[in-house]
Amino acid sequence: MASTTRLRAPSPGEVLYPESDGKPMGETDEHRYIINYLIEALRLWYRRAPDVYASGNLMMYYVPDDTNVSLSPDVFVVKGVPKRQRRVFKVWEEGKAPTVVIEVSSRKTRSEDLGEKLEVYRDIFRVREYYIYDPLREYLPARLRAWERKGSRFVERRLSGGRFISTELGLELHDRDGCLRLIDPATGAALPDLEQAEDRRHAAEAEVRRLREEIARLRAKRRPGLE
Repeated sequence: MASTTRLRAPSPGEVLYPESDGKPMGETDEHRYIINYLIEALRLWYRRAPDVYASGNLMMYYVPDDTNVSLSPDVFVVKGVPKRQRRVFKVWEEGKAPTVVIEVSSRKTRSEDLGEKLEVYRDIFRVREYYIYDPLREYLPARLRAWERKGSRFVERRLSGGRFISTELGLELHDRDGCLRLIDPATGAALPDLEQAEDRRHAAEAEVRRLREEIARLRAKRRPGLE
């Protein structure tokens, strides 16, 4: 999970990079739910990886000292950087750009997701995989599109069975029942969101307590004089 390291206060004279572009996280409840699910699921997936940072809806700057040049990917994964909290993501300080980016798109953001953002991810960040998901099917007939880097080329992939296999994530991205899900190929199950993971943890803890109580009862029953 995300580190609990507290955010550092800006130093005197330090260039202040805005932490918001004033745009909403998602245009509809559906968009916000999918973005939150993907971020939470990826954080849980990488919880034991100290050098993988999964986040989203975070201002990302890639030109030093220029606060006007930025992007805010809906969901992204960066490999080779510490897992800690950040106010913003400065590519030149981190020394790494995102490996995988997912944009939860709409008719309103279509031109940006397929234009400026795609170009930055392809040519500047050189991401390994880029996904666009249109949950309301406002302009993508299949809802999900994907590009991957092959050498110096950025190639669009063909959708198969409503899903893509992500080599970088080790997961499947599946358009299932009108919602984008991350699937563990080892089990075929969708990754849980934070609430589902907590429910499973509480259930597992309750089962451990029950088993311990049962073991203690059986041991007590075997003691002399208690038969």
